[in-house]
Amino acid sequence: MRKFPFLHLILFLLTFLSTLAVGALNAGVNIFDDPGMIYKGLPFSATLLVILLAHEFSHFLSSRRHHIHATLPYFIPAPTLFGTLGAFIKMKSPIQTKNALMDIGASGPIAGFLVSLVATTVGLFFSKVVPVTKTAGMISLGDSLLFSGLTRLILGEVPANYDVLLHPVAFAGWIGFFVTALNLIPVGQLDGGHILYALIGERHAKLSKVLIGVMIVLGLAVWEGWLVWAMLLVILGFRHPPIIYADVPLDSRRRLIGWAAVIIFILTFIPVPITIVGELG
Repeated sequence: MRKFPFLHLILFLLTFLSTLAVGALNAGVNIFDDPGMIYKGLPFSATLLVILLAHEFSHFLSSRRHHIHATLPYFIPAPTLFGTLGAFIKMKSPIQTKNALMDIGASGPIAGFLVSLVATTVGLFFSKVVPVTKTAGMISLGDSLLFSGLTRLILGEVPANYDVLLHPVAFAGWIGFFVTALNLIPVGQLDGGHILYALIGERHAKLSKVLIGVMIVLGLAVWEGWLVWAMLLVILGFRHPPIIYADVPLDSRRRLIGWAAVIIFILTFIPVPITIVGELG
């Protein structure tokens, strides 16, 4: 008899509360003085959690389809800009083929990306173009190729000395793109690492080292956060666990899925994700 997943449920509820609080704070609510108004964080929280659920349950269902024992998602609540550090599942049995590895590795990012695409598109229609005087001292979010293109398509060209004030749903979509890109970095045992290993096999480790070097250069040149991410990936390791039937080739459909994931990574990658807009004097 299966045990009730108390830990998974508790972590999910805590993540719901932490993202709800962040959404309310971004909506201008002082949740300590007026806790009853915390519900105003619901558009952000619900959207972000749907994105994360789509990502993790796609991994989970794909694992089950290939007879891989995997846990339910563990959500990570955190008092951060986003209210969470994401979620993850643990696979408890080895993966047998490259096709299975591709399905499991690519399904989560692609599902999360599609939900993020819908959220961003809808949210941008409710976002506003405002003078930069209204965003001084606030956190400024960097643009990926896709986010920038959608913004231009929906809101038009943003004039000089103006900025986009994102609707909470669009903000959650931006986070979804950012999380997708982080997961698709083709290093180690990230989703992108699974995809890369399925595509090129043991050469994966050498390319992972090169990409870590690229992240260090980016960390020194454009955004210090890449240094932290590079150190974390070094600690987690470059190598990928071997699959059982490594001689069974990747079929053409899975190869196309892998290259589609590479394109999604390029479209959603943000060189400088976060900066602080200085006060105007």
